[in-house]
Amino acid sequence: MSSAELKKYLSGIVNNLPETPGCYQYLDGDGQVIYVGKAKNLKRRVASYFNKEQVSRKTALLVSKICDIKYVVVKTEQDALLLENNLIKRYKPRYNVLLKDDKTYPSIAVTNEYLPRIFKTRQRDRRGATYYGPFSHLPTMYALLDLCKTLYHPRSCHQTMTKEGVLCGKYEVCLDYHIHNCGGPCVGRQSHEEYMKNIEACKQILRGNTSEVAAQMKAQMLALAEELRFEEAQVIKEKLQLIQNFQSKSEVVSNTLHNIDVFHIESEEKVAYINYLHITNGCINQAFTFEYKKRLEETDAELLALGIVEMRERYKSTSREIIVPLPVDLPEGYAVQTIPQRGDKKALLDLSRLNVKQYRFDRLKQAEKLNPEQKSVRLMKEIQTDLGLEKLPMRIELFDNSNISGEDAVAACVVFEKLKPKKSEYRKYHIREVCGPDDYASMREVVRRRYTRLMEEGAPLPDLIIADGGKGQMSVIREVVEGELGLSIPIAGLAKDGRHRTREMLFGEPICSVGVKPGGELFHLLTRMQDEVHRFAITFHRQQRSKRQTASELDAIPGVGEKTKSLLIKHFGSVKRVKSAQKTDLQALLGKVKGEKLYENLHPGDAQIDN
Repeated sequence: MSSAELKKYLSGIVNNLPETPGCYQYLDGDGQVIYVGKAKNLKRRVASYFNKEQVSRKTALLVSKICDIKYVVVKTEQDALLLENNLIKRYKPRYNVLLKDDKTYPSIAVTNEYLPRIFKTRQRDRRGATYYGPFSHLPTMYALLDLCKTLYHPRSCHQTMTKEGVLCGKYEVCLDYHIHNCGGPCVGRQSHEEYMKNIEACKQILRGNTSEVAAQMKAQMLALAEELRFEEAQVIKEKLQLIQNFQSKSEVVSNTLHNIDVFHIESEEKVAYINYLHITNGCINQAFTFEYKKRLEETDAELLALGIVEMRERYKSTSREIIVPLPVDLPEGYAVQTIPQRGDKKALLDLSRLNVKQYRFDRLKQAEKLNPEQKSVRLMKEIQTDLGLEKLPMRIELFDNSNISGEDAVAACVVFEKLKPKKSEYRKYHIREVCGPDDYASMREVVRRRYTRLMEEGAPLPDLIIADGGKGQMSVIREVVEGELGLSIPIAGLAKDGRHRTREMLFGEPICSVGVKPGGELFHLLTRMQDEVHRFAITFHRQQRSKRQTASELDAIPGVGEKTKSLLIKHFGSVKRVKSAQKTDLQALLGKVKGEKLYENLHPGDAQIDN
């Protein structure tokens, strides 16, 4: 099919689409579903892909791949929302967001037997049971199981028990009965009515309705106390304390908040993280954070809508109120959206935000351990964003001067590639053209020498230059790089405080401070880079100063190296005695030729007379 024929074919489908709620599917040339979407108005939504020029590059690529369109009409927008979620799971289209969650979380099962059992399971496909969960936080699940077991002693045996078997005495008590962990309903020592009453109380706890169970226990305890049945009342009191202790550990804000879903989203360029909390009686009954991999340039509102539908379906939530950080496009009547500004609900939203941020941080740390370069790329992107650079600063060069009142003036250049020091390209410089303590002139000379040579050799230039100093050093570097050499290299500066510690990063024209968060990873990185160039410069300066202080007249004589100098000092004791030594003495120590040359260099006047 030619391009014109394909366009005519797709236009015919779009023009005949109904203006009703539904789901649409885009197919490629191989008949594979590449995108699934929902719409209140199918015709209007699908037509928007073809009637206007797509700003997004990814969306434009999607449109270019469409060879066929299928659609499903539904009665309501809510049905379209649920259908979209199911179709995405089924087909896993290339251009839809991908839910990166292949884990199987455990649930709590309550069987529908004559004598029901309560246990943990990861398989929800078995019949004859009611499931609660899944639980992403295992300690919460085990706490609920222990609470039910301690309060109501449901049977733990795996044997299937029937009414007929109990009546005819088919079963025998097990060890749990003897250690008082089971009431023995299998042999009639606990009535079926009492056992089922306990199971129903367990179900209420698993639903999160601990307040109702506690209220019933309190009323039962008071009734027994009025009847002077104090021992039985004490047993109920101990159970009530167990429930109250559980509530105190799990209550978040207020026990007036009941059956509420809370969602929060944190988004990156390619990934979005969504946290889900289910609140019952002020307690977190469910908590889960999941990850969506972006395929197109989806907004946070679009992703959050998908996450809300997915989580509510997975956890079988029937909450009529959802707390969200931003307005979400959901069908009318689906749930009441609340964006709190203060109070208990705002505290819940903040808690969800804290959970999603922690999850994002943990995933980032885990990824960086597996791929160390990922951290470097992330920090380089942060530098690029903060400074507004055109490309990643893969190569960064830093400069610093060092001298004492103009004496032994030197400079240093250190190179960082991918934020890692490349010591093979570190360079030291003697200041040749500047007399006296002039840091600006020294910086100008070094930068000129550095980049003139790189240009002559055709060596790679840096993506960013950083001066160990403030506005003055930056201005001097810019004069040389841009004014004299005609290069276009971004220039930044690292200013220090009175204690010689990194204070801020400077950039731009006019020069201004860049808001780098003190104590953050990027701030610590810049501090280490500044410390490194300072260390390299001052070490070179100290070497030169030490060499000058230990220099002697022998250093200037040709052919006299360190070994010869040490031999002479060791033999004669001082430079003065070496100079006063006779030629024969020097020849005896060093040899005839070398001794004669040394004597001639030490006594140039005597040599002229001899000639």
